[in-house]
Amino acid sequence: MDKDRALEEMMGKLGDFGRYQCFQFILHILAAMTAGMHMLSLVTVAAVPDHRCWIDGVDTNESIAAWNSSEILAAVPKTSSGSLHNCLMYQDNDTITCTKWVFDTTYRSSSHAIEWNLVCEQRWLGSIVQTVYMLGVFTGAVTLGTMADKYGRKTIFCWSGVLQLIFGVAVAFIPEYWTFLVIRFLYGVFGSAGSYITGFVLTMELVGPSKRTSCGVAFQAAFAAGIMLVAGWGALIDNRQILQMIYGLHSLLLIPHIWIMDESPRWLWAQGRVKESVDIVEKALKCNNSENIDKAHFVSRGKVESCKGSEAATTAGTTDLFKTPNLRIKTLNVCFCWFANSIAYYGLTLSSGKLEGNPYLITAIMGFVEFPSYGAVIYFLDIWGRRPLISSMMLVGGIACVVATFLPAGSIISTAIVIAGKLFIAGSFAIIYNYSAELFPTVVRNSALGLGSMCARFSGALTPLITLLDSFNPKIPAVTFGALAVISGLLCFFLPETMNQPMPQSLTDGEEFGKGDTIFASCFGKEKNRKYDDKADDKAAESMVPLEDVSKKV
Repeated sequence: MDKDRALEEMMGKLGDFGRYQCFQFILHILAAMTAGMHMLSLVTVAAVPDHRCWIDGVDTNESIAAWNSSEILAAVPKTSSGSLHNCLMYQDNDTITCTKWVFDTTYRSSSHAIEWNLVCEQRWLGSIVQTVYMLGVFTGAVTLGTMADKYGRKTIFCWSGVLQLIFGVAVAFIPEYWTFLVIRFLYGVFGSAGSYITGFVLTMELVGPSKRTSCGVAFQAAFAAGIMLVAGWGALIDNRQILQMIYGLHSLLLIPHIWIMDESPRWLWAQGRVKESVDIVEKALKCNNSENIDKAHFVSRGKVESCKGSEAATTAGTTDLFKTPNLRIKTLNVCFCWFANSIAYYGLTLSSGKLEGNPYLITAIMGFVEFPSYGAVIYFLDIWGRRPLISSMMLVGGIACVVATFLPAGSIISTAIVIAGKLFIAGSFAIIYNYSAELFPTVVRNSALGLGSMCARFSGALTPLITLLDSFNPKIPAVTFGALAVISGLLCFFLPETMNQPMPQSLTDGEEFGKGDTIFASCFGKEKNRKYDDKADDKAAESMVPLEDVSKKV
């Protein structure tokens, strides 16, 4: 449309990544760091240390018996692995469930699990807390993304920053479980959804196409940095109330954005607020020391053409993804890929505290290993292609998770293999964002991204519940995470390659795109689908078109 050409002509004068975009990107990415911290805060503030039954007459308020003392060994049965049972004790030559526990305070003496005894028969209450938080993230991704399209990216970003500060600090002072759940839900809505989503959108709508992959992956890296901060503060601060306050107060970093962050010029233009959009671009050009634009020219073009944009509007939506066979198969495949990536990623991350060794060091390593993974994705994504990279990363990551469960628990090699699994899964999770945007036609691209994101958030909410299955067999959770990743990695073989291919635009294009292009066809030398090669000249223009409502992507 002429309207899009005028907008892209104006945005093109900014360049892909100048000083202005760099400054705004730094402001945006701070939200990713705080999102990672809020998401994983329960790893420390609700940590479940090793525990055993309280033995009356042996344990007293003044002194606790050593775990390896003869009295304790005679009073507490052992598990098949040789450790003391967490939930049973002997009484009158029989085993009974205890109602009071002694916790190992080597690494943490203060947490919600300790205060509320969220162990043994009440262990599920602890998992529900993380599930409720993830449901809050799901709710925020759906509702705040839509609100950002209606009321503006900056408005939702700043309100979310303020509210995550309020809820992040307030949740530290909630003394009662059910009220705590409600606040945690709201904390999830604004803590790991609101500012993160809109910050991601603002960046994608501001930087040029050549920088979108690296900036998008950088958001994932900042999220990983937040995970490392969770571990760092957790190691320094034992009191769970003070620790949660520290996590919440990090949101103060987002408050200055109210005055120094700009709204998306693309969103303003789409809303008919052309003059404001042009003013921001003019400000950005000055910051970049670039040539000024003719403000009157672009304002007049924007106002005239804004009336014509609605004539080309499409009514395509989520249901259109399932109406034709090829598009339907791709949609189901990609949705499962989102589901598997999310459940494996959060499953491995949230289970880091269960690995043998210093839980803070392991959590920090789990965050740190994502950095080389993201670096590899940025470097190889445009060399090897999307399909082989995401398939191989999911297969290797999934197999690593399964193999680790059959090695001696707590051994260095099993821990190393789990961490390696996290490295590959983090990489594949980063790829699916860009891959999804390239697979689907423009008219339903945002619907497809929104659907994939919903699958990811749903699996994230299921993850804490799946970890409860270790009560039946400790291998079940990790094998489940790994098996889903392996299955999805194999299914990705049947997705078409999108590297160096123009993105499909209409539903017809989307149905024809990639037909017959599987990894097997490529290996056996069959000709790939090149239906759109004659449109190669249009690729740059297509890649410059903003992903409207891209908030659904996150």
